[in-house]
Amino acid sequence: MFFKKKEIEEIKREAVTLEKDFIRNLLPIRYSNSNKGTYGTVLNIAGCVSYVGAAYLSSISALKVGAGLVCLAGENATLATIAANTPDIIFKHLGTSEKGTIPKDGAKILNDISKYKVVSIGCGLSMERLARDFVLKFLKNNLTSEKPFVIDADAINALASTDNMPIPVNSVITPHPLELSRIMDMDVAEIQEDRVKAASTAADYLNCIVLLKGKETVIAAPMDNVAYINPTGNSALAKGGSGDVLTGMISGFLAQGLKVLDATLLAAYLHGKAGELASNSLTEYSVLASNLLNHIPMAIRDLQGY
Repeated sequence: MFFKKKEIEEIKREAVTLEKDFIRNLLPIRYSNSNKGTYGTVLNIAGCVSYVGAAYLSSISALKVGAGLVCLAGENATLATIAANTPDIIFKHLGTSEKGTIPKDGAKILNDISKYKVVSIGCGLSMERLARDFVLKFLKNNLTSEKPFVIDADAINALASTDNMPIPVNSVITPHPLELSRIMDMDVAEIQEDRVKAASTAADYLNCIVLLKGKETVIAAPMDNVAYINPTGNSALAKGGSGDVLTGMISGFLAQGLKVLDATLLAAYLHGKAGELASNSLTEYSVLASNLLNHIPMAIRDLQGY
């Protein structure tokens, strides 16, 4: 367990609720004279044979918010399944293990990530040992990279398994309360009792932006005076795969050049709004994570005021 009660001065955060006008100003500009390179390439490291959907959702959602190109890197059979279901992304095969996950040696294939604008890692990788070892080796290899990293799901669980967490310097992690509890020496109930404090403390200790999922998602940056509360969303988002869509949205905005905090705030707001709009026709009971993909454009249009 990395998180210990270190002696640092606790910074009191002002909790600020995100407002539509503020978020609207974060939308990246689209240029008439542009190409896919203008809007950046995402390297999305995701999926295994048991969680193919996570890799798909986190890849397509990055494109839905405007990224120019997504390269999905993952386990061989997983990529073959996704390739049969979409023509919209490209692939980088990292091999396979007997468990159907990325092998540890997959990190050697990703020894050069210079051509990618942003890296997202963790969606559906599984908690198998080999996948965990791959994550830790890959992140350690890129510890000093200033490239934005979005760290989610099983990559967070991999970090929680070691005392020396290799979190690149320009990262956002996107845990739900149980995942955050694995990193911090706190119970889930304690986290939920004061979500702003939990997210803010984690941001300070880990020196990265923390997005704590749940009702009124909290976004905190390290050593900041403010923590942001996202007002959008409803129970429609309480479905498997919803978080994978959010990861892709953050990485898609980062690919377009937004700062890590701005991309995280914008994606959280639009992700929640997509859930609300989807539930208008499908009800909060029946929205699937895949339905969110088709409501991302509607959420953007709503934000633009059209």
